[in-house]
Amino acid sequence: MNEQFRVAHKLGLMFRPETRLPNDIKAWSISQLHAKSPALGIEKVGGKVQPWPRALQPNLEKRIEMWTLYRLNRKKAREKVEGQDLPSAIWDNEIKNLMGKKDELKFSHRNIYGEDQVRLRFMAFWANHFTMGNIHDNETVIGHALDEAILANLNGSFSEMLYKVTSHPGMLVYLDNIWSSGENSKYAIQSKRDGEQAGLNDNLGRELLELHSVSPAAKYTETDVRNSAKVLAGWGSYLEATFTDIKNHGADTTNHWDMYKKNWAEPGNKSVLGKTIYAGKGGLRQMTDFLAAHENTIMYISTKLSQHLVSDEPSTSDINYIANAWRQSNGNLDKIHTAVIERAILSKEPKFQWPMTWLFQVLRLSEATFIHGWDELYKDSNIFNRLMKSDKILKELGQSFWSTRQPNGYSNKKEEWLSGEMFERRIRFADAIYRAGSPKVSSAEIMDRIGANMSTRKLVDSSSSGKDKFISLMCSPELMGLESV
Repeated sequence: MNEQFRVAHKLGLMFRPETRLPNDIKAWSISQLHAKSPALGIEKVGGKVQPWPRALQPNLEKRIEMWTLYRLNRKKAREKVEGQDLPSAIWDNEIKNLMGKKDELKFSHRNIYGEDQVRLRFMAFWANHFTMGNIHDNETVIGHALDEAILANLNGSFSEMLYKVTSHPGMLVYLDNIWSSGENSKYAIQSKRDGEQAGLNDNLGRELLELHSVSPAAKYTETDVRNSAKVLAGWGSYLEATFTDIKNHGADTTNHWDMYKKNWAEPGNKSVLGKTIYAGKGGLRQMTDFLAAHENTIMYISTKLSQHLVSDEPSTSDINYIANAWRQSNGNLDKIHTAVIERAILSKEPKFQWPMTWLFQVLRLSEATFIHGWDELYKDSNIFNRLMKSDKILKELGQSFWSTRQPNGYSNKKEEWLSGEMFERRIRFADAIYRAGSPKVSSAEIMDRIGANMSTRKLVDSSSSGKDKFISLMCSPELMGLESV
């Protein structure tokens, strides 16, 4: 594989046929860190690529307003007024007020049509690092977290991203922090007097230490976990809460991304890994800044970045190079990501691609149209006799950021994705993409453009039909990342 496509395979999503290849692949890759990131897509199959409509990208408060209305309408539908067309009312309510399927389609579109492919790969890494699945009705805000807590902070510091994701309602709802109150808080004391349950939930406190920052290598204790949870107590509100509800719980703001209920907060200072965290709302930022700069965080995440983008078995020098960039820049993500790019380009080791990444690369290389447009999301037309919905595609491949999954996200280890079943799924999707997606570029043209190696060419040439050649190419060890490219 030629150098431009070798790097785009590891760090990006492959160049689309109409894209001019850069002469200096390293300079291009680094410049991609600051590429513009509009959400691009298609209105309908066969339509031109254009920006996603603003109406389909509401801000956080609008999303919560829509979610509240959805729940209200759903309750009315369940009560079923005589003469009401119940299925129609339920369907109309979902179309107008739910965001999950729209956000997942937008995510697929921007990965297929976007020009910021390296940024999008880093966004996918961090979206997986900060796992937020569809649970407890937070589906409507996951897409917002990906765009505004992660993608919007790719050029800042890790400490800023850690704080913004930790305090986002998508994370607070997903890990039940919205119900967590300090054992000595005003709310907990009053609840116990009233015979109601209230207390500390350590889900987010535990994940923050174990998976989002220092990792178990820091040898934190259960006391550290509970104290981390105490710092987080009071953060977050259930999404359908009214402003009156919020203020009655002691919040001093109606902004759901800055929601701190002081009546639920644990009073007094806390100690996490030997660091004194002061009482009050500012304690969370103090704790996330401390954890972001911790040596164990640096080594843990530098290793994960190496495994995800450099090679399946990164060397100690790869990991240390990224970790040193982290230390020298005080956690500046531009410097960290640049170090990852430099090591990925230098390494000639293969990097196995996630099913999701593989799908987007196949569609970009072949210019097949396998995912419907935003105007077709809820329409029952002939197009769906041959095309699956985007959310179904990702789930069938075993990888959707909107699915409930393990807290540590999807594995970066190729062994987790190399089962016969997972490989058979890729074959089926390559078949479907060829038959239904109408690729505009032939397998021979793709091989010439990317500079496919001789083993891939022999594999493809041994197939008789155009369909079999396409499947052989897209499921070849070279394009799956199983051999050096």
